[in-house]
Amino acid sequence: MNAKAPLATTAGWTDLDLRAVDTVRVLAADAVEKVGNGHPGTAVSLAPAAYHLYQHVLRHDPTDPHWLGRDRFVLSAGHSSLTQYIQLYLAGFGLELEDLQALRTWGSKTPGHPEYRHTAGVEITTGPLGQGLASAVGLAMAARRERGLLDPQAPAGTSPFDHHVYVIASDGDLQEGVTSEASSVAGTQELGNLVVLWDDNRISIEGDTQIAFTEDVLKRYEAYGWHVQYVDWTVGGEYREDVDALHAAIEAAKAVTDKPSFIGLRTLIAWPTPGKTGDHSSHGSKLGGDAIKGLKELLGFDPERTFQVDDDVLAHTRGLAARTAPVRAAWQESFDAWAAANPGRKALLDRLVAGDLPEGWADALPVFPAGKAVATRAASGEVLSALAPVLPELWGGSADLAGSNNTTMKGEPSFLPAHRSSHDFAGDEYGRTLHFGIREHGMGAILSGIRLHGLTRPYGGTFFTFSDYMRGAVRLAALMGVDVTYVWTHDSIGLGEDGPTHQPVEHLAAVRAIPGLSVVRPADANETAHAWKATLERTGGPTALVLTRQNVPTFPRGEDGYATADGVARGAYVLLEASTGTPDVVLIGTGSEVQLAVEARATLEAAGVPTRVVSAPCLEWFAEQDEAYRESVLPASVRARVSVEAGIALSWHKIVGDAGRSVSLEHYGASADYQTLYREFGITAEAVVAAAHESLAAARGDQAPSSVSATPTQSGTGDLPA
Repeated sequence: MNAKAPLATTAGWTDLDLRAVDTVRVLAADAVEKVGNGHPGTAVSLAPAAYHLYQHVLRHDPTDPHWLGRDRFVLSAGHSSLTQYIQLYLAGFGLELEDLQALRTWGSKTPGHPEYRHTAGVEITTGPLGQGLASAVGLAMAARRERGLLDPQAPAGTSPFDHHVYVIASDGDLQEGVTSEASSVAGTQELGNLVVLWDDNRISIEGDTQIAFTEDVLKRYEAYGWHVQYVDWTVGGEYREDVDALHAAIEAAKAVTDKPSFIGLRTLIAWPTPGKTGDHSSHGSKLGGDAIKGLKELLGFDPERTFQVDDDVLAHTRGLAARTAPVRAAWQESFDAWAAANPGRKALLDRLVAGDLPEGWADALPVFPAGKAVATRAASGEVLSALAPVLPELWGGSADLAGSNNTTMKGEPSFLPAHRSSHDFAGDEYGRTLHFGIREHGMGAILSGIRLHGLTRPYGGTFFTFSDYMRGAVRLAALMGVDVTYVWTHDSIGLGEDGPTHQPVEHLAAVRAIPGLSVVRPADANETAHAWKATLERTGGPTALVLTRQNVPTFPRGEDGYATADGVARGAYVLLEASTGTPDVVLIGTGSEVQLAVEARATLEAAGVPTRVVSAPCLEWFAEQDEAYRESVLPASVRARVSVEAGIALSWHKIVGDAGRSVSLEHYGASADYQTLYREFGITAEAVVAAAHESLAAARGDQAPSSVSATPTQSGTGDLPA
């Protein structure tokens, strides 16, 4: 086989670089072979490109993976995790040879896909295809917003906050719809700091991509508004890894400041492995002993040795830190000059890096008077506008539903190139109001990228029913522990006339099933303000604020027996105590149904039944509390319990217990005004009272367990079931 060395003269490579790249190839093959499974092919053939990025392009420092001035790298093709792990090992980011030998095994630093907070140098968890590239758009947007907060007057390319975001993407990434959504946003935003390298090897698990993936990708990205180039290592019929051409393309991409850049790189998967080059079997399976032997012989390695790394090669690649030192020093000089000239902005930066909130920030939160009904989505909008002056790090928008989600801070400009301003939304490149278009999945991924960049706190809104479209990104945010905020409005059948397609009857249970996601459904305007307060005070995971379309009563906080809203941060609290101080039955509600529990309590108390009302906006936060607090809210001795929520009851069985009852909705909604829907579907104060009496009887042993199904099966609309 013809296996000429990479052409890398103008790219600045030496013989040691060439040997290092061949070392990458055999390490990838050996690592997958040892564990018995994995994705070696791309890591073998993409070795020159990944090596060039890590050793010659990226501005980063192995001694400080969190250096503020670093470029960001995202391996969107996360299945080829060795593409990144081997570079981190060679560059000296903390991985050692034994870590590569432990690929995909319990407790290793080298899991099957790159994991955030798991491996030093990994900026984001990538596994579900498309998420990496889509989130990289958020990284690039965050870099621009942060520059606007900290150094807006600096000429382009001169600020210590200027850097690039690089992505390696696969054919699979570009087939996923989320990349189309986010790439369109990136083109509209003219993100000149984003460079995507597409590994065009035309292979997926099912073989040649021509069976399913035939569009002209380059023209697609041109249509998105990207700067597009193509480097073909197969041109002329002789495969030659022209690193010089790739380097020139990267430099050209960096020079384009008003468009994101897309570089197609034509490769042959697993090249130059005998019998495996261009074969889809190398994508997701080990290469096999014969193929690896042939590869090593071809590259001049001892076929009897595994994980061979010559000392001089490792010494050369780990010289990256020393080669980076002058770049780091120049950056530091620029940063120090900026800090001296901008003490106020330096103080802001220090606070953002520390993740602290400013002193007294919560004093800006609005307080809503009792007696006026307010939709919690409207209350949320007032909270955001009130917080805008005191929390410059807070920014966000909506997936084309800003007026309905109430996600626009009053008076704040839009984040977009100024020439794209509209009659309704004017802004500039450093603005604050985000416009995602009708792209919920892309929005979710972009939000994660914004937060992962490090300094700002993003939020994004849509109707709760469309959280389905962003679930993949939400799940990944929860896995990573990224503290973004989702504003999901129109939370129930209270949406009304739009009907069952827009009424999220099963969604509360569905999103509560995501580990690490806090789902907060406030009961009134003041709970909404406290929900925002608690959300912003928390780190380590995403929060979903689930808000009403319809108006709900504002309770008289601290008066007439009502508790203040301070208990929101603990997930559940006693809103109204039983008249005797010791309840016979506890009514537990969330969101717009808490008012039904309050009404039912009045009826039950009038009938001589001591009744406690618990508002439980966030079951996840309540579960975090110590046992003593949870017992004080829901005493184990009180087995008579009723939950009331306009959705399926799946979330509530552990809380209400064996004697409890749930007033819920176990089928789809219908199109009508919300008052009619609540009445027709039996989600009323009267239903809560009846359920309370049932639960009391069950707690005494007088009645059989509830027959309410935990798994709804009925299709069709609620008024005309199938």
